[in-house]
Amino acid sequence: MPHEDAVFPPGSIIGILGGGQLGRMTALAAARLGLRCHVFCPEADSPAARVTDAATVAAYDDEKALRAFAAQVDVVTFEFENIPADAVRLMADLVPVRPGARALEISQDRLREKAFFNGIGLETAPWREVDGPESLSRAVAEVGAPAILKTTRLGYDGKGQVRVDPGTDLAGAWRGFGADVGVLEGFVDFEREISVIVARGIDGAWAAFDPVENRHANHILDTTTAPAVLAPSLALQAIEAARRSAEALDLVGLLAVEMFVTRDHRLLINEMAPRPHNSGHWTMDACLTDQFEQFVRAVCGLPLGSPERHSDAVMTNLIGDDFNLWPEILAEPGARLHLYGKTEARPGRKMGHVTRLNRTTTA
Repeated sequence: MPHEDAVFPPGSIIGILGGGQLGRMTALAAARLGLRCHVFCPEADSPAARVTDAATVAAYDDEKALRAFAAQVDVVTFEFENIPADAVRLMADLVPVRPGARALEISQDRLREKAFFNGIGLETAPWREVDGPESLSRAVAEVGAPAILKTTRLGYDGKGQVRVDPGTDLAGAWRGFGADVGVLEGFVDFEREISVIVARGIDGAWAAFDPVENRHANHILDTTTAPAVLAPSLALQAIEAARRSAEALDLVGLLAVEMFVTRDHRLLINEMAPRPHNSGHWTMDACLTDQFEQFVRAVCGLPLGSPERHSDAVMTNLIGDDFNLWPEILAEPGARLHLYGKTEARPGRKMGHVTRLNRTTTA
């Protein structure tokens, strides 16, 4: 097995599975530290490939291409969850992979994810596994309605979800669901949605960014406000939940944990992502070390940087035709524009983001 505690200094090559904007911003951060990146993804001319030293264009189940890729890099990571776990396990036999297959597999499956959180003492919304109209009926009786029926895998940005209300035709809802198994989640009357991003190194050292508030439009993240307005004790509880999750996974890398704050001021854990996260983009302009550099540091076994926030920030995603606002944003004093190099602005597609800072408060 490759050395799990190896350190990769400047000049090393990071292999990134996935070629989207998260890989792109990771590669740019790596370049600042004198590291190189090699991207592996099925799409030619991906956003990440445009800023990296090398790119392999192949399917994630192409074993020959994966082996050749592993031979050209020093350490491997991934920039989104929809990577086959088999590909990560194959990589892990050839080269250090950070984080590993376990974190990926748990985050890919909502049932495993919720069981993981509950197993380490973190509260989630009530949930039940469902595998047909009869079990859906039992689950609704136990969890209550309204509730959300979700696919166990591959759903993101609101995809793969069906709302179940009192009086909903459950047999019809199941037929329209289109999956063999799902998870029914009790509806949460929350005050706000927050997230915490924590980094963990090969030595177990960890560092967390401030909790932030996230607001969505059409199930897609619209804005992230840093910091979230929380009681200090609740902010510490949120950071502790993220740290405990990373530690239980024995994760080396970055973990984003999304949570609900209920109206009676409890935290309910929603989901996690073992990679950089959209709700951490504000750190690029408002922190001493941003999430992408922190991710690179952790993956390479380097000392973690300070996550200290030097400014308050509001990050806004540029979705679809919002891309066309770039001239106005560039003309706006203090606005920090980040575009992802995508050629086609489709509805619902993340084309970039803008961060607006307020330096008048202290971290």
